[in-house]
Amino acid sequence: MGYHHLAMAAKDMKAIHDFYEGVMDFELVKVEIGPSPDGGWAKHYFYRMEDDSKFIAFWELHDLPGVDDFETNLSKAAGLPDHINHIAFDVRDRDDLERRRQQWLDAGKDVMEIDHNWCHSIYTKDPNGNLVEFCLTTGSFTEADREEALAALESTEPKFSKPPAKVEVHKSEVPA
Repeated sequence: MGYHHLAMAAKDMKAIHDFYEGVMDFELVKVEIGPSPDGGWAKHYFYRMEDDSKFIAFWELHDLPGVDDFETNLSKAAGLPDHINHIAFDVRDRDDLERRRQQWLDAGKDVMEIDHNWCHSIYTKDPNGNLVEFCLTTGSFTEADREEALAALESTEPKFSKPPAKVEVHKSEVPA
């Protein structure tokens, strides 16, 4: 079972659209427009990620009572560092990961790349300030991995994981 959609508020829907359709290659396929239960109204935009069962969605809010200003960065809203709450999308293979990295660089986005030893990830920020990731699983999970994860549930002392095999920042040469 996967998730159907992730929905978040947006302040600048044009910037969100330019990023998620123009850079991420997710297609805007639907908008629902209607009144909000507590007053005001909203537009709810749905971007297809791979098929008609997986979407990322954004709310454009209008005249909601008591909602004059709000934080769109999920981590910042929770008072946490940016890397804690983030959105990770999968890729098919290493070529797809490389293609996505180049898309971001070509769009003027800096990209952080991390080989986590069991998955390989690239990261940038969306117009809401949220960290977005494309991730390729490169390893497999063993019974020892599961036992370590279960033991961590009860542990009060940290047993640090092996550090990433590689951390690299790719600076875009294109003005953002």
